[in-house]
Amino acid sequence: MILTGILLAAGSSRRFGPSDKLLHPFRGRPLIAHAAQAMRQARLDHRVAVISNPALSVHLQGFQVVRIVPAAMADSLRAGLAAVTGTDRLLIALGDMPFVTAAHLDRVARTATPDRPAASVDDGPPMPPACFPAAWLPRLAELSGDQGAGRLLRDLSPDALVAGHGLLGDIDRPGDLPG
Repeated sequence: MILTGILLAAGSSRRFGPSDKLLHPFRGRPLIAHAAQAMRQARLDHRVAVISNPALSVHLQGFQVVRIVPAAMADSLRAGLAAVTGTDRLLIALGDMPFVTAAHLDRVARTATPDRPAASVDDGPPMPPACFPAAWLPRLAELSGDQGAGRLLRDLSPDALVAGHGLLGDIDRPGDLPG
């Protein structure tokens, strides 16, 4: 089985302020470095990162980097999909989720089946990191706007959900960073 990971990191960071939040220091490293490290440690055959800021590239060793202009989440996802060939499963993670671990990514990937995706969950609806079987990739390619893959995850059965146990926090505003 070939497992490919896509790290989505091409947002405009409007809510964070004038600087790119993914380069903001967090626990001694840029925010993007945490998500990238988790993906490097996960059991993936290929890694793709979709970015809009070329300054992020230095933190993405081991990734095929796809650069786009800042766009809606579905545009980033489609750009990543265009770079993926011959995969059996696609693991999607977000660059602004610094607490996600390689172990969590691996659990999500193992929970997906050839017929249905798997997703993470904490105290809300299913969310990334999520893993999609190859048969679902055309559905991902049809998404548009800022909804991303969430629309495809909301009706997953409980056995397709992996508890995040506090790992799923994302950083949208400076106040989201723990003290």
